[in-house]
Amino acid sequence: MFRTIVVILMAMLLSACMLGPDFQKPDLEPPETFRFADSKAEMAEEVNLKWWELFSDPILASLVHTALQNNLDVKTAVSRIEEARAALGFSEADLYPMLDIQGGAQVGNFIGMGRSDTTDQSAYIAPVLSWEIDFWGKYRRSNESARAALLASEYSLRTIQIGLIAEVVSTYYLLLDFNQRLALSRFTLGSRQESLDIIQKRFDRGIIPEIDVNQAQIQKEIAVAAIPLYQRNIAKTENVLSILLGQYPQAIKTGQELHLQPIPPAIPVGLPSTTLERRPDVSVALTQLHSQTAKIGVAEAMRFPAISLTGLFGVASAELGGVTDSGEIWSAGAGLVGPIFNWNKNIRRVDIEEERTRQALLNYETVVLQAYREVADALVEIETLQEQLISVTRKNDAAKNANKLSKLRYDKGATSYLEVLDTERTLFSVGLELSELEQQYRNAYVKLYKALGGGWLSEEEMSESETTED
Repeated sequence: MFRTIVVILMAMLLSACMLGPDFQKPDLEPPETFRFADSKAEMAEEVNLKWWELFSDPILASLVHTALQNNLDVKTAVSRIEEARAALGFSEADLYPMLDIQGGAQVGNFIGMGRSDTTDQSAYIAPVLSWEIDFWGKYRRSNESARAALLASEYSLRTIQIGLIAEVVSTYYLLLDFNQRLALSRFTLGSRQESLDIIQKRFDRGIIPEIDVNQAQIQKEIAVAAIPLYQRNIAKTENVLSILLGQYPQAIKTGQELHLQPIPPAIPVGLPSTTLERRPDVSVALTQLHSQTAKIGVAEAMRFPAISLTGLFGVASAELGGVTDSGEIWSAGAGLVGPIFNWNKNIRRVDIEEERTRQALLNYETVVLQAYREVADALVEIETLQEQLISVTRKNDAAKNANKLSKLRYDKGATSYLEVLDTERTLFSVGLELSELEQQYRNAYVKLYKALGGGWLSEEEMSESETTED
């Protein structure tokens, strides 16, 4: 018994050793500021955005909440978290002794390779305790890898949720854009139909040539053809949005028209260094790197002998019917299994994990660079689209006035109908351009929200976090 205790204590002391490198967070040097960031704005160390305040539309908020509850990708991500949690428990079980049960019964006259003159019968039953001592940290490194994989799955859920919010909002704005373009097409059709009726009457009276009628008919049909185009785009966009909501394709209720939707307030981008901590996709890449780094230790431990302890305690009998009445049986032992020569297979296993770790590190650096690019892209889109929107708004006002004046000049005979046609084409084209720009400008804020790592997903989540901090 004393020797057994000594062996167990030595095993526990030796198991404190773990092979393989300990994970260290890569030391990256982020820029001091984001490109195109407002240099006059104060840089906050931490920014938790409240998306429901950025996009002030109750219907849009309802759609986002529905998507977060019903979207199938979100449900799949939640299932992956449970899978990773189960995998961690499965891995942790290897650290502890295993208790099994063994039993058997035998009757016959065959013993070994020969025949006995008597019929022998025997039976036994006993629990068996087995434990592989984690000398080299193989199982602890495996648990470290599984624990990091669990964190990665949780961050992946966050990534999917933030991406889903951005997708729902951007698709919603696109739907409003198509609705606005459809309304403009119908308004243009009504206006051109009135113009065609007037021109047709003038032609019937012999006041104008037939070519004016034909030109008016062409402009009317252009507006007619635009209506089914945007009806089709609206239906397809509603179908996309329905799938994001976890629903069958159906019509989507919308709020205010696009040009009446409020412009989101200025979003503080914060310090570049905190963006890395806030973006869940960066955290996914970092925890995946951690998980992969731990696998190097597992591979290195497999190069060394594995020592296991076994123990058995039970009862046995030479008579099948009297197993419970016979004496106790017990045994204790230790085993050692280790590689000697396998053509460098175990060395290559370590090389494989080291290269995979190097790939995970490069992936992490790529995700970080991509994060900075997305923030810079969103910032420059907001800045330039705002300027472009102001210019096109002025152009739209001028086109309306030009169209009005050209019709007055044509009615008075001061110009040909070609001038009216040109101003009508310009007005319709600029109106469509303005609607698209209004959609792109608002979606630039959506891209910035996503690029900065999102923020609070709901008011309930924010309240729970604040309560926890308190």
